[in-house]
Amino acid sequence: MTVFLTFADSYADLLNISVIEHCVLTTLEYQGVSTDTDLSIIVDNDSRIQQLNQEFMGIDAPTDVLAFPAGHLDPDTGRVYLGDVIISFPQAKNHADQTGHSLAAEINLLVVHGVLHLLGYDHDEPEGKAKMWSAQTQILTTLGVRNNSPELSK
Repeated sequence: MTVFLTFADSYADLLNISVIEHCVLTTLEYQGVSTDTDLSIIVDNDSRIQQLNQEFMGIDAPTDVLAFPAGHLDPDTGRVYLGDVIISFPQAKNHADQTGHSLAAEINLLVVHGVLHLLGYDHDEPEGKAKMWSAQTQILTTLGVRNNSPELSK
């Protein structure tokens, strides 16, 4: 498994790469997905997230996480490329501050949430939301992360 990590605006010093990779691996293992896959985790600023949110979702506002599933076979590696998870660092920090939990816990939550989206989970309908929140809570519990964010804005 390769997790391609990209951090904008000097966020790299504020994030633990090995923890992010562990969140991805735990999510894939929990879902029974082969770890012979690749994906990208990008941590960026609000303006970039807002631009992507407008372009792809039609919403002209920043959000905390966006996921762009791919699911195609990479001809160079022979592995499935699951897609891209893009996290807004400022939104994650604001939400962590508002809910009283750590920035690390919020980033972990957003990584798990984004990877679940790459795997086909969604929360547009109550049944899908219940399944996604259940999986998310179980994965976060496995990771030892207390989930203070049962109602993500997505």
